[in-house]
Amino acid sequence: MRILEFLGICVVALLALLFVIFFRLRLLMSGGGTIRLQVRVSTMVPGRGWSTGIGQFVGDELRFHRMFSLAFRPKRVLDRMVLVVEEQRAPDGPERLTMPAHWSILRLGNGSAGEIEIAMAESTVTGFLSWLEAGPPGQPGSIAPRPTIRPRPADH
Repeated sequence: MRILEFLGICVVALLALLFVIFFRLRLLMSGGGTIRLQVRVSTMVPGRGWSTGIGQFVGDELRFHRMFSLAFRPKRVLDRMVLVVEEQRAPDGPERLTMPAHWSILRLGNGSAGEIEIAMAESTVTGFLSWLEAGPPGQPGSIAPRPTIRPRPADH
């Protein structure tokens, strides 16, 4: 009888844990501006080390939250002001087994923090690149002057 009680408690605890994880994901996604993506967290084994999660656009930041985590704080924060797309490629080798075929992998320069690789659906890449290019020009908080267009003087 004790074994059944123990198994019952384990099943209830597992279900509660799954409920908390999916409730957290629902809360993160409820604010809008979220995408599904993968971030390479380890490069020790070629083609491996990808972590699945949710990317949340907040102002000039892309915040990466792991899919199966209890933390409400993002695992990584990418700042739009210092991101540069260095390469875009299709998954190859073992990567084809861990992500859908219609996904693209972007290698990003992240300022002084080095490089980071992220993967997302090709349709999402277009939106991500638009978000990246839509940042204000120049330093944060500065506005570049607009060019003035003057009419050409008429020849008499």
